[in-house]
Amino acid sequence: MTEADRTRRAAMVDTLRHNGIHNRLVLEAMATVPRERFVDPAWADEAYDDQPLPIGSGQTISVPWIVARMTAALELSGTENVLEVGTGSGYAAAVLAQCCRRVTTIERHQGLAEQARRRLSELNYSTVEVRDGDGARGAPDRAPFDAISVTAMAESLPQPLLDQLTPHGTLVCPVGQGGLGDLVRLRNGHRETLSSVGFVPLVTDEDSP
Repeated sequence: MTEADRTRRAAMVDTLRHNGIHNRLVLEAMATVPRERFVDPAWADEAYDDQPLPIGSGQTISVPWIVARMTAALELSGTENVLEVGTGSGYAAAVLAQCCRRVTTIERHQGLAEQARRRLSELNYSTVEVRDGDGARGAPDRAPFDAISVTAMAESLPQPLLDQLTPHGTLVCPVGQGGLGDLVRLRNGHRETLSSVGFVPLVTDEDSP
């Protein structure tokens, strides 16, 4: 990590705080995880900018604010068993790992899953398990989950994920169509809308003919 990376990361955290992110665990995680390691080296100088960046397979790494917002919305204490749907580069999983006990993350694109698995291993995130497959089906063998984060736009909350959530657990998921919708939180059975968001659509095996 270079001094420039440290400076950019500190500036990112200051911006997050200014934009309403005050969760201590999340800010500490964002201040620690080397975001530049989760993008192609060609994009490393832009890793901390407030913009999505391509990571391959038609996917992007989400802007820092949305990673922080979704993680903060889970209201983690450090003891939880967490499921993430949509590993992407692995950056959000690394942030989650510093805020909970264990992360199971699922990526549909095998190449992205392999890259994320390698990055997370190199950075010693030993509490993260990366799987490739249909994330909308969850991970029944690791359930129940205290928290679930879905990083793609679903038309409705996937029932298999709801079934794998503890009775008092929290699920955060973008819900809408055409890539635009609302960030929804289901907590203790209560559903609330947090903000308007844009995400790539959630693709599941059920969408296949």
